[in-house]
Amino acid sequence: MRVAVKHGAFSREPLVSPEGILIDKGAGNALVHRLLRVFDNAILIGPENRRCDGFDMIPLEFLDADTTVVINMDVIDSIGVFQVLHRHGAEPKIMNFQWINPSVYQHRVNFAAMGLSFAMFPTFCNSERTAGEVREVVRRWTVQPLAEKAKIDWVNLGVRVGRVKERQPTNVPVVLYPAIYMYERKQPRAFIDIVERVAARTPIRVEARLHESHLVSELATTLAMKEWAWVGPLTTTRDGYWTALSRTTAFLATALEESYGLEYVEALLAGAIGVFPDRPWVRTILPPSYPFLYSSAAHAEDLLLRAVNEPEACRAELDASVGGSFLEWVRSAHNDDNFEKAILAKVAEWFPGA
Repeated sequence: MRVAVKHGAFSREPLVSPEGILIDKGAGNALVHRLLRVFDNAILIGPENRRCDGFDMIPLEFLDADTTVVINMDVIDSIGVFQVLHRHGAEPKIMNFQWINPSVYQHRVNFAAMGLSFAMFPTFCNSERTAGEVREVVRRWTVQPLAEKAKIDWVNLGVRVGRVKERQPTNVPVVLYPAIYMYERKQPRAFIDIVERVAARTPIRVEARLHESHLVSELATTLAMKEWAWVGPLTTTRDGYWTALSRTTAFLATALEESYGLEYVEALLAGAIGVFPDRPWVRTILPPSYPFLYSSAAHAEDLLLRAVNEPEACRAELDASVGGSFLEWVRSAHNDDNFEKAILAKVAEWFPGA
């Protein structure tokens, strides 16, 4: 039994370069890379038959439904995947991988499609909060006989802790915009307002590495015009990404909601001091006594000012909050080994023989 990963149905961007290398851009692609690594001889579902760098690309319609488990990251179209694979009578083996909040969608048609997908196919989620949203969608948008049979499980994604780089000092403290998009739910305007006030009080350099679709947005342009800010494209490699994190002093989170918060966890693991809103999603990824949670914009400004001016004292406070090494706490709580073991176990449980 082979595993085939499906992602990008609603994006026009290619997953693979002309050289056959998986494009390392964005959280979705990073998760595809991780799944292809976890499952031996895994397949990437794509537009053509092709041997790529370490994996095969095969179109959906060419898969053998009897011998393939499809992990679908585009869960809204799992019914369509079923129809394609079922055309010759085989019983398709489909597992949803819900890696973003269902609440990012707004239209009732999308919720109805997700509800049916979650109810009909086992669903593995990237965090407890996402699993809770999935259960709520099933409860509200499907009939009871289907909802009662829904199979839903979760584990935190975690981070590849071996990629962390040694910290690099900078002459001016670096503050990171901890996202690659400027969607409204990320509250980028609040981020800009707060860091602007901090920049008026002390020298800082704000860095934002954005997906190309958001580089020309109004808010990205607004931030780029600040003399203390740099706005540019995503790093071309994961190694470059971790190198950039190694010289990041602090970051300011402003999002209203996150399914997990991989970018934040990675930045924490790299030694950056995270200033977070005191919201439920934040509490799920941090220790109970985390000291840098804000309740207002003014409070966030004060915490960020302290983080850039007294980073070592702040790191000592982080250590005290867990009674030891804060970085070791992050490594233990968010190690991606847990994710890999859990998803392997669930595929074996839900699809015996896989």
